Amino acid sequence: MSDGPNTIRMGATDRGIRAAVALLRRGGTVAFPTETVYGLGADARVERAVAGIYRAKGRPARNPLIVHVADAAAADALIDLPEAGRAAGAAFWPGPLTLVAPVRDGAGIAPICRAGAPTLAVRVPAAPLALDLLRAFGGPLAAPSANVSGKVSPTSADHVMEELTGRIDGVIDGGDCAVGLESTILGFEDGRPVLLRPGGVTVEALEAALGPVAAAGIVEDAAPSAPGQMTSHYAPGAALRLGAEAPRLGEAWLGFGPDPARGSAIARNLSPDGSLEEAAFNLFAHLRLLDDLLGGRGTIAVAAIPARGLGRAINDRLARAAAPR
Repeated sequence: MSDGPNTIRMGATDRGIRAAVALLRRGGTVAFPTETVYGLGADARVERAVAGIYRAKGRPARNPLIVHVADAAAADALIDLPEAGRAAGAAFWPGPLTLVAPVRDGAGIAPICRAGAPTLAVRVPAAPLALDLLRAFGGPLAAPSANVSGKVSPTSADHVMEELTGRIDGVIDGGDCAVGLESTILGFEDGRPVLLRPGGVTVEALEAALGPVAAAGIVEDAAPSAPGQMTSHYAPGAALRLGAEAPRLGEAWLGFGPDPARGSAIARNLSPDGSLEEAAFNLFAHLRLLDDLLGGRGTIAVAAIPARGLGRAINDRLARAAAPR
């Protein structure tokens, strides 16, 4: 709906939520914080409204969206989950888990949300502000990350405003996101869970609740089955050099653990204490800051991140951010 210079910044208050709901009911686009990242919301039942998301982000039409709902009952009205899916929802909703399953007949979701797939991605967020907005709106909101497509995801309202002012109708400023990484996405094959994207719920936690979780095969960019599967994604302007032991001359440094920047004038550490939770929280904000300090050019050297727990999701984002563009 927005095509001018003005994007309304609203407070995390009852008044702010009412203003956001009014914009959404008019077919507008409103960014709001979840526990993962800021999402760019629009009425998932209205094709024109959802098209505004794609237009604002410059998102490829082949890339499906996650639909956010207020509770598991609302999710069940949209998708036909197998037993393992219901168990996953019971264990991790509200929370940073998205489930992908066949869309129900009569679900009323705009087909553009599915990008031609027979399945729909659905999540019940845990952030109280997101739930308050969903309940006040009274319906499902399509909401990918509130940033230009392919770029670093936003974890604050300032990040959203930097990229999308004039492209969207509003943003609810709810402070920094608690997790800082997008949701885990789980699909199902013959009723068995398949990891489509690592995220805020770890594989270890999923397997403790559900049993073995298979890894998805290689996904072609031409037809991803879920969001977050494009080869190049989450990317700053600067190039990334992963698994670095130290920065080279002229490189910025993104460290992890107690190792120093070793002389780099431009450096940040995801977690000096080696906490993967802290690293996940800081990842996108630190990437944005280093990229800004480099002027979107040059190279950011990135320390190795352990491939366990949230480290799987961190490494997934870094690998996509480093992919050829």
